[in-house]
Amino acid sequence: MEVYKILGIQKVTIYNTSCGPQLDKVLHYYAEEGLLEVVPWPITQFLNPSRGWIFARDKGDLHYYGQLTTLNDCIYRNMYKSKYLLLNDMDEIIMPYKHGRLHELMGNLSAQNPKVGVFVVENHIFPKTMFDDNKTFDLPLWREVPGINILEHIYREPKRKNYFNPAKLIINPRQVVQTSVHYVVKSYRKTFRIPPDVCRIIHVRVPMLRNLTKEQMFVDTKLWDFQQELVPKINNVIHKSGVLT
Repeated sequence: MEVYKILGIQKVTIYNTSCGPQLDKVLHYYAEEGLLEVVPWPITQFLNPSRGWIFARDKGDLHYYGQLTTLNDCIYRNMYKSKYLLLNDMDEIIMPYKHGRLHELMGNLSAQNPKVGVFVVENHIFPKTMFDDNKTFDLPLWREVPGINILEHIYREPKRKNYFNPAKLIINPRQVVQTSVHYVVKSYRKTFRIPPDVCRIIHVRVPMLRNLTKEQMFVDTKLWDFQQELVPKINNVIHKSGVLT
């Protein structure tokens, strides 16, 4: 959330199936701040949603907790509130690499591609099992907070050849009729795939290429560009949200 605020995001919508008391405090903090809209999504009370994305394996009444429904609801909910929407997961950061802020990126891309309404962003994996050797951001306060310290993970996997790379989307919501997770089903304008040196997704998760060593990875410290602003902001949220009390 704090990274996205620095990048210029003005509103976040989260569909909340369920969460624990600590995360609930953080959601309440950002909702009170005015940044966050939490949409209750108690889908398990009404249907048996699939817990995975492969229907043949995971079954269920509804695909993957109703992910497609939430994405399309988000488009129509924000169609006339937002100039652009980022459709991505909570553990993914759509990061511009040649622009300081997302609105600068989109202004440039839109000027160069006036007939485009859908921008596709490549996903890049930063394995949560590999840490910065110097422990630059192994901060004592942050150790007390559940979850992953994204600043500790600077090793980026190379692109996998002959594999589907699950990209995510930046869209003009007034130009999209229907979306899926990784592509738009129906829109009024063209689609453009953003080169990864211009913008890519920072996705800290379990590795996809499990046998690679650090020497075979790329060192990507893009998030460190924001350290002077980011660290105090996160410390402030930890204290003010009451997440550790």
